[in-house]
Amino acid sequence: MTEALNTTVKTPDNVFAVADQFRAQGMVLDIRAYGNGNINRTFLVTLDSNERRHFILQRINTRVFRRPELVMLNMRTLTEHVGNRLRSFSTGGDRRWEVPLVLSTRDGRDHWIDPGGSFWRAMSFIKGSRSFDTIRNIDHAREVGYALGMFQSLISDLPAERLADTLEGFHITPRYLRHYDEVLERNDTVPSPEMDYGFRFVEKRRAWAHVLEEAKALGRLPLRPIHGDPKVNNIMIDVATHRAISIIDLDTVKPGLIHYDIGDCLRSCCNPLGEETEHWEQARFEPDLCRAILQGYLPLARDFLTENDYEYLGDAVRLIAFELGLRFFTDYLEGNVYFNARHKEHNLARALVQFKLTESIESQATLIHAIIRDMR
Repeated sequence: MTEALNTTVKTPDNVFAVADQFRAQGMVLDIRAYGNGNINRTFLVTLDSNERRHFILQRINTRVFRRPELVMLNMRTLTEHVGNRLRSFSTGGDRRWEVPLVLSTRDGRDHWIDPGGSFWRAMSFIKGSRSFDTIRNIDHAREVGYALGMFQSLISDLPAERLADTLEGFHITPRYLRHYDEVLERNDTVPSPEMDYGFRFVEKRRAWAHVLEEAKALGRLPLRPIHGDPKVNNIMIDVATHRAISIIDLDTVKPGLIHYDIGDCLRSCCNPLGEETEHWEQARFEPDLCRAILQGYLPLARDFLTENDYEYLGDAVRLIAFELGLRFFTDYLEGNVYFNARHKEHNLARALVQFKLTESIESQATLIHAIIRDMR
């Protein structure tokens, strides 16, 4: 997912007091904003301790995650499962793979609620790693694919029913369409040319937007554990080896279709200009990056992908780009009430990037399906 719900964000005055709840030893030396998340507030905490020099502190957005205790339950379930799998799972050669660990408060809980009612949690920091907002090169793309394949492989035997649905309706495109229609009915903004383009774009794809949900209803695609937001800046890369070593931001872990994950990964990674480009007309889907990501992903995913899974991979790439554009566009029409926006037109610009990316995917559909077919 990409802190939101207001355009102005300040560092909480009590953040040092909050961090102190999670430190096992040492003193808090420094706290600074970390990452570019659009939902939760994230901070990097530095301690004067040799045992744990840094950890990640987050304030969960409870207007999005209305039952944050279930988010934490999912995270504990997943990290414990992956930890057990890693004891007998070969990552190959000199590779390392880490999963962020949930840190406890000094009284043994997995979260802390401050006097103002904000919900906080802490996670271990993946040492010697960094992430990027866009794909750097073909090798980076291949490592992103490897990361998603590794993550999905490690949780492929985790029963989906062990995870709570912490974001009901997340990635359910028809549900986003219904909300769009409701917003549109009460919207009285004079349309700009860009808005007219958006209206026409959505209407043209309305019937097709049910493709994955129909496949799920027919029993062709089962619910499985998913990450929910495996975009490029959630993939941690080892600064020394340049290999993927972790996927972070586990708030959206829940039951879902693995097509949401691979579709979102390809959508975010194969647009060289990124989601925030000001040149939305130039947004494009790069098939060479798609091929490289699948080269990293499929060798690990073949053990759990079915024939039906392969059939819908191409649709997933197109659908998730369309879906995110629809969500940005709806939020713009609603007055920027969900996604964090730096200016009034920000979410409209974001929507246009995703719509143009969707058009690029559509124009290369035959090639994308051929890449998937040839790499099976």
